[in-house]
Amino acid sequence: MTVQHAPLKDTHARPGVWAVLKDYMMTTDHKKIGTLYILTSILGFAVAGLLAVGIRLQLAVPDNTFLVGNTYNQVLTVHAALMLFFFLIPIGLFGFGNWFLPLQLGIRDVALPRINTFAVWLFIFSLILVILGLWNGGAPGVGWTFYYPLSVDANQTGVSVLMVALILNGVASLLGSANFAATIVNMRAPGMSLWKMPIFVWSLFATSILQLISLGGLTAAALVTYLELKLGLSMFNPGIGGVPVMFQQFFWFYSHPAVYVMLLPYLGIGAEIASTMARKPLFGYRVMVYSILAIVLVSLLVWAHHMFAVGLPDSWQIAFMIATLIVAVPTGVKIFNLIGTLWGGRIVLKSPTYWLVGFVFNFLLGGITGVSLGMIPFDYQVTMSYYVVAHFHNVMMFGTAFLAMGGLYYWWPKMTGRFMSEKLGLWHFWLFMIGSWMTFLPQYILGLLGMPRRYYTYPAGNFAWSELNLISTVGALILLAGGIVWVLNMLQSFRAPATASANPWGGFTLEWTAASPPAAYNFAHEFPTNFPTERPLYDWEQSGETLTPVDPKSIHLPVDSWGPFLTAAALLLMGYGLSFGWFTNYTPTGGLKPFFEMAPGALFASIVLYISIPLFLFALFKWAGTREYDVPVAHHHLTKYDNGFMGMAWFIISEVGLFGVLIAGYVYLRVIGAAEPPALRPAIWLAALNTLILVASSFVIHRAEQDNHHGKLTRFRLGLFITLILGAVFMIFQVYEFTLFGVESDWKQNLWQACFFIIVGLHGLHILIGGTGVALPFYQAMTGKMDKYNHGSITPASLYWHLVDIVWLLIVAIFYAW
Repeated sequence: MTVQHAPLKDTHARPGVWAVLKDYMMTTDHKKIGTLYILTSILGFAVAGLLAVGIRLQLAVPDNTFLVGNTYNQVLTVHAALMLFFFLIPIGLFGFGNWFLPLQLGIRDVALPRINTFAVWLFIFSLILVILGLWNGGAPGVGWTFYYPLSVDANQTGVSVLMVALILNGVASLLGSANFAATIVNMRAPGMSLWKMPIFVWSLFATSILQLISLGGLTAAALVTYLELKLGLSMFNPGIGGVPVMFQQFFWFYSHPAVYVMLLPYLGIGAEIASTMARKPLFGYRVMVYSILAIVLVSLLVWAHHMFAVGLPDSWQIAFMIATLIVAVPTGVKIFNLIGTLWGGRIVLKSPTYWLVGFVFNFLLGGITGVSLGMIPFDYQVTMSYYVVAHFHNVMMFGTAFLAMGGLYYWWPKMTGRFMSEKLGLWHFWLFMIGSWMTFLPQYILGLLGMPRRYYTYPAGNFAWSELNLISTVGALILLAGGIVWVLNMLQSFRAPATASANPWGGFTLEWTAASPPAAYNFAHEFPTNFPTERPLYDWEQSGETLTPVDPKSIHLPVDSWGPFLTAAALLLMGYGLSFGWFTNYTPTGGLKPFFEMAPGALFASIVLYISIPLFLFALFKWAGTREYDVPVAHHHLTKYDNGFMGMAWFIISEVGLFGVLIAGYVYLRVIGAAEPPALRPAIWLAALNTLILVASSFVIHRAEQDNHHGKLTRFRLGLFITLILGAVFMIFQVYEFTLFGVESDWKQNLWQACFFIIVGLHGLHILIGGTGVALPFYQAMTGKMDKYNHGSITPASLYWHLVDIVWLLIVAIFYAW
């Protein structure tokens, strides 16, 4: 097959530091955004790894005093939070995903490039917010699970900032997932059907869907915890009839699927490595796709296996045990797929291959121990012991993380144009392999011997505890040495010129037709429109197909913009204000006091909060008022829906999940009789009036959208204006109702009222968000920024507004009518 590769960039003088920073702040290039995710994730991994070494040094010998008390708890919490939320999840899904999803689909960028920029900077700023917490009272010491009621203990510090950071990180993750799903459905290369996509793209698609469905659980847990800290609103407080274990239901509804959010992208990476390095097609491609989708479904039904010991009914426990055993089946299928792909192949033994084989070997052990934990009687014996710690790290660190390393070695030549040293790569691999086994295998035995997790010390004299803990600590130091070799390998690779060819491994997917590293526009050619299999380069070479060169000057890309970065920066300031201050000087214990009687730190944070709001609106409208392209460009999409509609449609799944979790919790509390409505509750006539207002606004914005499609711009602008007025009237009535109801009774003493304020208040926040979304296309229409090539944001704004209206109808039914 004749391949016309994209020309390499001309050599210019090295840009200055500010030029590079400015470029990355404003960029819409998916590759640079992927680089930001990868670099931030590696930083998170490095800090979390050093904290893990600190933990192991404390536990190396009995009665040690290196890290004691809450200091140990804080180190443990930050280690786990960074490893999970700032390394394992983002580097696979959004680091490699941003880099290679468009390249493997044969397109120039994701569906919503500026949303992509906003998401990566919101992710980075959520990490910075966690770091800022260290200078404002210290890190949280509640564990990454932040179980209730420990998380609302007055002696704990840093919990509010962790909750806000998780919510901001979650928003970034949801936007990225919706963007990926929209890109896959709407923007594949012409001729590439879903069943001809590379397996890595399928893994990203499945992971994005799983993230969109399940993340509402973590958001709900963090939100209710935050509201209890700031306002005393709680669904978990047993003092008013709440159920503390409900927190765990919320939390694990996401945090077990999160294991597969961490795993699925890496299984896709492993499949790509296996196929390329074995020089043969993926074994059981369709079966592997079905198994990935099966994991998405079944992983949503296993969360309670983390809670066997809390006293759930036997029928619940048995049902979740069966689901846990079932989810092992598609997971095992994928391991067989990888082994079957390698079997009989002409295997190229390079660094990526070693990491793949190491993953299969290590993950198999972790999977078997996971099945053992799914058995109820065995789980009773080892729950909260080091056996669970060993299993989790077996699956994540010396399982999943091995494929993160494999992906880095596999795609490093494509990303940088350079190879990493094979000698240092093997040193890195064997240090990690030996270090992982020495670190975590002794912990299985420690768990069986009765050592509990999350204890900062242990006494001398327990059989084999001292020896096994010392071995585990030595293993952690070996892992540290491996990490140093890894960093040195990456750094030394940049000392040589970029010499990697477009396809250095002889791969079969479309990214290997771009230059190494790719140009900003990815490809200087067009692809044939026939995709016989998921290995198009092999198929086209067999059939004699060629790639058609394209003049790079004819390629138009989105223009860079400050808007997304400034909007994310405003949310960082807002998050800081919400973490350490509030809109008023109110505390659940002290009530409302004069604003300027706050402590200096809280007063400063509160002022920052108020400043952040106009900055956020300015940045958002600046973003909306800047056209995405300098020249008219016809947008490529495979369905009849534009990318904005498609992205919002996927994002709405997450909103349904969030409200679904909270409403399910309220309905449970109401059914068991814990959340009985007070004698005086909001009048249904006002709810009916507000319902009429919102339903009318939905019809108005729908009509306005149709007017825009038919070129009736005056009626379009009028319709948006009326929608905004109706939304404002709704909010005025809601504020009046909240004020009146808040004075009549105490939400800290009535569970029904607390649920009402949490869920209806969250809906009110969505009204403000939706109203801002409607104001953006109104502003675009008034300033002439919308035409047949620049559609503005009317379609996603309208779709979101309809969602808000539908949620309100459900709220009226369960709070006002029931």
